[in-house]
Amino acid sequence: MRGRALKLSAPRRLVGDLMHFSMRVPRVTVQRQMNIAPLLRARKAQETRSSWTAIFLKGYALLGQETPDLRRAYVKLPWPHLYEYPMTVASIAHEREYEGEQAVLLSTIKAPERIGIPEIEAIIQAARTVPVDHVKEFRRALKMARVPSLLRRLSMWLGLNIGRQRGNYFGTFQLSVYSGLGAESLNPLTPLTSLLNYGPIGDDGSVTVRIHYDHRVMDGANVARALQKFENILNGAVADEVAGLARRAPSGATAPGTAT
Repeated sequence: MRGRALKLSAPRRLVGDLMHFSMRVPRVTVQRQMNIAPLLRARKAQETRSSWTAIFLKGYALLGQETPDLRRAYVKLPWPHLYEYPMTVASIAHEREYEGEQAVLLSTIKAPERIGIPEIEAIIQAARTVPVDHVKEFRRALKMARVPSLLRRLSMWLGLNIGRQRGNYFGTFQLSVYSGLGAESLNPLTPLTSLLNYGPIGDDGSVTVRIHYDHRVMDGANVARALQKFENILNGAVADEVAGLARRAPSGATAPGTAT
């Protein structure tokens, strides 16, 4: 059958590089069925509701504060060891149009545990809406995608295996969700220590939450306990922050971003 050959675009090369290194991570998944009814009620009280992406990201960053394993990475230089970061750095996947195709591009937020949900939401919304070449991480990644494959992958390998630089360029954890589209990913890949995703949230607050983790860094029992802590954080500190935003918002005010 005669078809046509399509040249790999810059976004396709970026995904290929990311998968190249992600496939080398011994990844395991732990799942917990949660009930976040208190958080759901707090969010419903908001006139303009905070996005679930910003809410879960803030909660996971707070979890990382309490759970050092989530701030660690397995690196190989100058010898194989674990490197622990003093703060979390979130890596967020965005679908953006670039040169006529849909591209998956990653942006980062440093220390989201230290800033409020509205600020997190504003940063995410900017990455989703401003021109692609105005976002530093997008611009750097697309520029690197035009470098020959051997140099590109060598640069990425070095970035992932020099502890001090890894957090700056790649983050400490990744968030990738499709729940706004009514779907969820069962086997997402990342070269980072952990990836958080969750499914659609039911009217009663039920939701399936997963942490996909690097088994070289932590073990399943620790992740199971972390998920239990995460549910408590979402229904505790995060729900309190969301409720506080609802009380402080003046009539007719709008929050940055959109609810997802």
